Amino acid sequence: MNCLFCNIINGLTPSTKVYEDEKVYAFKDITPQTPVHVLIVPKEHFKDINEVKQKNSSVMTDLFNAVDMVAELTGIKEAGYRVIINNGRAGGQVIWHIHVHVMGGRDDLGSMIVKE
Repeated sequence: MNCLFCNIINGLTPSTKVYEDEKVYAFKDITPQTPVHVLIVPKEHFKDINEVKQKNSSVMTDLFNAVDMVAELTGIKEAGYRVIINNGRAGGQVIWHIHVHVMGGRDDLGSMIVKE
């Protein structure tokens, strides 16, 4: 498998680690859209949300526990932040390994979707 995020988790591709535990790895986005922009990925490969089923649904708990840790570690927990999961091509997913964006560091993050 040639997955960028698997390569990052395995240390084959460099990243700036923000948080790590036995289930997830969190690192700074290389093209941040906000002052704080961290990606959280499960260490087990899941292509997208559609691969999360009841038997492995604990991966979502692992991801969202990490969101709380990342918000605390980056200093955005109290002011607020945005959590985004892009799923599928139409949802804007470009790396085929489920991941959570944690974004903050501004007083106003603006509208979530730009109307055309």
